[in-house]
Amino acid sequence: MSTPTRLAAGDAAPDFTLPDDQGNEVSLADVRKGGKVIVYFYPAAMTPGCTKQACDFTDSLDALQAAGYTVLGVSKDTPAKLAKFRERDGLTFPLLSDPDLDVHRAFGAFGEKKLYGKIVEGVIRSTFVVDTDGTIAVAQYNVKATGHVAKLRRDLGLTA
Repeated sequence: MSTPTRLAAGDAAPDFTLPDDQGNEVSLADVRKGGKVIVYFYPAAMTPGCTKQACDFTDSLDALQAAGYTVLGVSKDTPAKLAKFRERDGLTFPLLSDPDLDVHRAFGAFGEKKLYGKIVEGVIRSTFVVDTDGTIAVAQYNVKATGHVAKLRRDLGLTA
């Protein structure tokens, strides 16, 4: 097992291009041109915690977009499973597929973690805010699925 290298505010965000739930290629560099980007990594589509977090982002999307943020959700799920997740829960932001976990690893969002008191290797629920210049403004690891979006909005100075 490996301990992931963590990113911090001021680090360059690793660029990536991944397929979304519709099969389109989405590049961080292209999305950044439209403003700041919130990239969040979650373990698995259609699980209770991941559903709660994704629905919280959808519920907050208008306020985040009004403040200049685009949201991208990244998991190891296939585009087909992500499409079902989006449809089932009415999600309104891009869900990206990283089955090889390369982007997860580049962001330090995959590696050793504690799960029910045991050390395991897996997806580390993480959120990053990337500025338009490509630097990390906020790096948060081991975030909670419930309440995370409200805390992130407070951290960004947006109304909770």
